Amino acid sequence: MALPTPLNGQITDAVTQSNVKVLGDAPAMAMGAVYQSLAHSTGILYENAVAQQQQNAVCAQASTNQGVIQIYSVNTMAGAVATTKIGQSDTPETLMTLVTALKAVGGGGGVS
Repeated sequence: MALPTPLNGQITDAVTQSNVKVLGDAPAMAMGAVYQSLAHSTGILYENAVAQQQQNAVCAQASTNQGVIQIYSVNTMAGAVATTKIGQSDTPETLMTLVTALKAVGGGGGVS
């Protein structure tokens, strides 16, 4: 019990005991706050992991789509490359010379 004061001894004891209770509960409350913060951080971590997996899935689908488009356009691209190479070489002039020579000989076969 506290020292004698002009207040009732029961009041001072109640206040003292409640102060001791608050001080005694402080470590438990602090650890509760730490655990709650840890749980919240872990939840955010998992949310970010799921969002990253979703983004990876979208990127995988897009790259697969581009790969399929390239596979289907192989013949078209090969034709375009071959046409470009022929257009940039002297092959058209050589072919025209050959056609002209065949017409002169008379073996043009209907080539105009």
